[in-house]
Formats: sequence, C-alpha cells, structure tokens
Amino acid sequence: MRNFFHSYIFRCIFVCLLIITTFALVGCATNDASNSSNDDNDAVNANTTSTLNMVNRITWGANPSTMQYVAKVGLPHYMQEQLQPARSLPPVIAEQINAMTISQQPLATLVQDLEQRRKDADAIKEDEAKKTAQQAYQAELNRLAREAQTRTLLRAVYSPNQLQEQMVWFWANHFNIHAGKHNNRAMIGDFEESVIRPHALGKFRDLVTATVFHPAMIRYLDNEQNAVNKINENYARELMELHTLGVDGGYSQKDVQELARILSGVGINFSSATPNVRKELAAQYVRKGLFEFNPNRHDYGDKIFLGQPLKGRGLAEVNEAIDRLSKHPATARFVSRKLALFFVSDAPSQQLIERTAATFNSSDGDIAATLKTLLNSRELHASLGKKFKAPIHYVVSAVRLAYDDKPILNAAPMLNWLNRMGQPIFGRQTPDGYPLLQTAWASPGQMTTRFEIAKAIGSGSAGLFKTDGPQPIEKPAFPQLANALYFGQMQQTLSPATRQALDQAASPQEWNMLLMSSPEMMHR
Repeated sequence: MRNFFHSYIFRCIFVCLLIITTFALVGCATNDASNSSNDDNDAVNANTTSTLNMVNRITWGANPSTMQYVAKVGLPHYMQEQLQPARSLPPVIAEQINAMTISQQPLATLVQDLEQRRKDADAIKEDEAKKTAQQAYQAELNRLAREAQTRTLLRAVYSPNQLQEQMVWFWANHFNIHAGKHNNRAMIGDFEESVIRPHALGKFRDLVTATVFHPAMIRYLDNEQNAVNKINENYARELMELHTLGVDGGYSQKDVQELARILSGVGINFSSATPNVRKELAAQYVRKGLFEFNPNRHDYGDKIFLGQPLKGRGLAEVNEAIDRLSKHPATARFVSRKLALFFVSDAPSQQLIERTAATFNSSDGDIAATLKTLLNSRELHASLGKKFKAPIHYVVSAVRLAYDDKPILNAAPMLNWLNRMGQPIFGRQTPDGYPLLQTAWASPGQMTTRFEIAKAIGSGSAGLFKTDGPQPIEKPAFPQLANALYFGQMQQTLSPATRQALDQAASPQEWNMLLMSSPEMMHR
C-alpha cells in the first residue's frame, strides 16, 4: 500500500509539473520565434538543429522507422521527398482503407442511395417502424463519418508522406466543414479525399476552386439556398473572411453582396432528375456528380467585385472571382500567417510572414514552394521543440512513437481521446476551424487528459488492437519505449527534471507513461 501511495503521489506531482512547465514554455516559444533574425537560414544544415526535432516538426511525430529512414537518405533528401510525396501506404493499411464503404462507392451513388433511404423512412406511416427506419438511416450516416475519421487517422499515423498528411489536416481545418450538418457525414470523407488531398501541396487557386464546387461545402455554408432575388450571403462572407483574404483583407460588405450574387445558382442536386431550365439558358446548365449550376437561379446582372467590374455571364463569373481572390496580396499574407501559426509560432514575426507571402505570390500560390520557404527559415529553426501540440498532434504522435509501423486494428480509442479533448475530426461546428494557438489547448484539464492517455498507452495497448470479431492470438504487450530511438536521440532532448522523473519510475509501464506525458512530448 505504501508503494502504491508513493507512486500515486509521484504521478500527481509529475502532472502538476507538466502543467506548470507547459504554461511556462508559452512565452519562451513565442519570444524565440519573434526575436529571431530576419535573415533566412537553412534550418536543415544548421549545426544547432536536431534532426529529431526537425522530423518532429515536419511529421505527425518521430518514430523509429522514420528516423531510420532519415538516417539512411539524409534529412535534406527526406525533406525534399516530403514536399514532393510519392511513397505509398503500407499494404496492410491500404487494405484497411480500401475495405471502407467510402473508398468503394462513388459519392453520387452513396448519397443518392441514402437520400432514397431517408425518403422511404419518412414515408412510413406506422410510428414505430418509421422511427426504426430513421434511426437506421442516422446510424449509417454516423458509420460513414467514423470511416472518414478513421481513414484520416490511419493515414496520419502510417503514411510515409507525413508532411502531406499534416497539410491535409491543415487545409481541412482551414476550409472547415462540420460533418454533423444534414447529410454531410456521408460527404465529408469525399471532401477530404477528392478536394483536400490532391491539392494539399499544389496550387492554392486549384484548392479553393475544388472547395467551392464540392457539395459538402455548398450545403454546409448554405449556398444551395442562394438564388437571384433570394440572395444568401453566408458562403460569400466565409469565402473571403476565412478562406482567402482574411478578416482584415480590405473587402467591404458590398463585396460580400456582390460575391453572393456571383455564387447564386451554385448548388447541389441529390436526385437523378434534371431541372426544367429556361430554353435560352439551357446551354449554361452544368451537372457534375452532385454539383449543379442552375442558370434559372443565377443573377446575370453585372457586378463590381473587389473594385473591378465583373460581367454577368453565369458560372464563368465564379471562376473569375476565385482567380481575383486567390491572387490578391491579402490572401498571400493571410495564408502565410496561418501556415506560420501552424508550423512555427503562436506569434510569428511580420518579416517571416512577408517573406513567405512573397514566395506565395511569385510562385502563383504554389503551396509546396511556400512551405519550403517556411521550413527553411531561421524562425522555424529557433522554434523547434517549442511548438505546442494540439490534441490531434499529441494523440497521433503518441501512437506513432509507441507502436511505430505496427498497424492498429481499432482507431476508436484515438477518436474517443480527441472527443474528450475537444478536437473531434470534422467536429468543429463553426466555419473558422479549430484554433491553432496553444492557449486553446493547454488548460489543466487538457493536461490531465493527456496524462491519462499516456497511462493508457504506456501500460498496454489501450484497446487499439481490439476488434469486434475474434481477437488476434498474439496480443500486443505494452510498448517498449526505452529503445534505440530513445537512447540514441530522444534522451538528449529531455530536461534534467524529465530524466530524473524517468529514473524514479517504478516499472517499465510507468516509465512509458512518464515519457509520453513529459513536457517535451507536449511540444514539437
């Protein structure tokens, strides 16, 4: 009993130290980044840069197999590979993903079948039978959403293209869609797969265009309700304020109104029927999958948008508006600042933002080129090991560190941890996306939850290898974190206080738990 009590008190003290150290590092990381030199410096080749810390920054978290690969090819080569991703998922992970409904069925087929199922359920006269059918419909939407969430986590943990996976999450958060609205649970997986992923390291204009024409975005921001003489400004406002120019981007309320007129008629069609379009406008009707441009609903009047005339001519107006928004100097600054918030500091210097924006402008919005400027900056180098992990970064990095390339069989515990910490995948209700600042995620309650996650992983598999069917004959034991990666590289990055705490661990399981709940594990 005495040993148990001593161990319990020790863990409580360590949690308190973790919380205090985490808050103390807020100012440290901010000041280091904002006070750094304005001159670019190659962070890869700088003698003071740890390879481990750099890998932690450009991936979801270092693990043994990644560090072995980096040692083989060299960090500069690895970083270039990350900017031009071409490696494939491990076959066993690809097999899990390919078996999902959202991977097998085209979006239009999936959604149209569900729409018919919903209508059939609503048409049932008998109350109990109707309720059962409606519950089954909702359960199927929930299942599809879980598939999308699971696919996101599997790729984040196991994809060799780690920078791409970080950018997929970054852009999905930037162009946030709440899966819970209407039937978006059935469409959110396709939004990530067909819109975000192919453009995550491509041209920003192409990315914006793909988001504008996806039915999940149209439904989430109500543009299906936007029609001539019945204008809905919701999507137009968010497209400028959150997706491109930023709240201080220099646009006016009149610009919002004009963009809403430009976007009128951009909608969705979940049926197989074609609307009755006026004969003189029939040639302008567009249908691609679930996306529909209905010229009957479009305002064909001429507009003045961002200070320049824009001739009313149908869907071509939308492409011209996207072009203006994507090439606007305010967009370059807004996107560059947000990238710096994600990769560098909660208070990035204006000089870093301007240099990154200059690359964005000169490369015609090339995301990979823009990232290269950011990743090679002295500011990023100065911030290594000090950027606080949001919940998803903590959860994914912990699983990567604990199990390396051993495939998990059940992502439900990870989804539950993210729910507990307030960052469920596709779960942000408002279009601004999850905050990128440490202050949003570093509360004492958050730290306590992370300690509990560290304990669950450190003492066993935390349910990550438990399936609904027959269990594997060989059940994984607790992870062996006191390994070559730890003694070869991780140990050097730990503070004396953390090393002292590890030395006092009463068991390997407790040692695991203390390492994964250490202040260093909370930062990247």
